[in-house]
Amino acid sequence: MRFLSLYKCPERDTPPTPEEMARMGKLIEEGLKSGKLLASEGCHPSATGARVRIDNEKFTVSDGPFTESKEVVGGFALIDAPSKEAAVEYVKEFLKAVGQGECELRQVFDANSTPQDFSAAREAQTVS
Repeated sequence: MRFLSLYKCPERDTPPTPEEMARMGKLIEEGLKSGKLLASEGCHPSATGARVRIDNEKFTVSDGPFTESKEVVGGFALIDAPSKEAAVEYVKEFLKAVGQGECELRQVFDANSTPQDFSAAREAQTVS
């Protein structure tokens, strides 16, 4: 199963320190070698981004920074894990390395997904 982890954190106005980069580099290297990590990238500050919305066929584009948000998406990882529980454990390792923030973890539908997978996901949503 593949999972998308969206890392949400307070906006930074400084780049990561060499120590933070080394710690993250080690985690990424280990994740790629083990096959648990398929892709991972950090994001530039929200000041260089934009939000694009559509409502009744009308687009609204808002340029960053997104000061109304306490936290922004700081990066993402695409994880390969045998279960949601295993993906959660990998995300915990990541959060331990960065020291703050939260990750939203979502299973990714793929070419092998079936209509039953979608139904099970919707059912889980109504049970929660």
